[in-house]
Amino acid sequence: MSRHSHLLLALAIVVAMPLFMHSGSLASEVLIYALAAMGCNLLLGYTGLLSFGQGIFFGLGSYTIALLLTRWPLPMPLALLAAITMGAAGAAVVGWIAIRQRGTYFVMLTLAFAQMFYFIAYSLPGLTGGDNGLLDIPRPSLAVAGHTLWPLASPWQYYGFVAALFLVAFWLLRRVCDSVFGRTLLAVRDNEERAAAVGYDLRLLKLQAFVISGAVTGLAGALHAMMTGIAPLSNAEYHTSEMIIVMTVIGGTGNLLASVLGAAFYVLLGDWLSTLWPRWLLLLGVVLMVVSLGLQRGLWGLGESLWMLARRKRPAPPAPAAAPSANGGQA
Repeated sequence: MSRHSHLLLALAIVVAMPLFMHSGSLASEVLIYALAAMGCNLLLGYTGLLSFGQGIFFGLGSYTIALLLTRWPLPMPLALLAAITMGAAGAAVVGWIAIRQRGTYFVMLTLAFAQMFYFIAYSLPGLTGGDNGLLDIPRPSLAVAGHTLWPLASPWQYYGFVAALFLVAFWLLRRVCDSVFGRTLLAVRDNEERAAAVGYDLRLLKLQAFVISGAVTGLAGALHAMMTGIAPLSNAEYHTSEMIIVMTVIGGTGNLLASVLGAAFYVLLGDWLSTLWPRWLLLLGVVLMVVSLGLQRGLWGLGESLWMLARRKRPAPPAPAAAPSANGGQA
């Protein structure tokens, strides 16, 4: 599929969600986690880096916008921009150290950073609220010179704002992935030794991918804090990193639209299972095991396989009848 086809499909998803979902907050949550999964997919699917540090960037975005909207009031667009910047800065620090190792040691370094960030946030209640988090985060409307351009009071109004940011981020990430830089990341993912032999600076490429991923994930964390009105300590836990990775893998790696599919599957399935049984995480774990064992290419790969199967089974059009010859059909 072309870049324009992917963008049109993302737009169709954004438009269709209000038609089929009863909760604006739930629809916003799907797109917010889709943003986080897309940031993770840039690392895992395009660069081949399994990072457990995504919760750091998500938490940085949440804490940044919470502080800037409550203690040091800033206009909401500037607070969002600061959250994106903090996510990118945190990713630059984590990436600069972690990319010096490969394989299992790289994963262990990102996990160690996630644990360290969690305990730093827990140990600074004056800044982060500690175990209680930061509460009463406002959701100011988008205004210029005192004139409200976009009210965000209701859940569906906020969904429209999140959807607009999601489409912009999706378009920008598509341009990144389709650029020479994105194609180079695929070369690094497939064969690091050959990419290094050609002359690519692997550390610089990986660090750039980290920074872009951190910026997108920081935006997701900020939008989540504005949606819920709190910046909880759980946003900085390594369980958040695990959840984002699971969404990415379920949807399918190496495809940004697949991240949207994985986020929607995880969030909506979790919401439905929670109405069936208080211990719904056990049921979710069983479902995830089935998906992981049977769908190595994720839900997007399953959709592609079903589409190809349907095309093979589609009957071929009848051959056109032969035109009669000039002598009345006689040979």
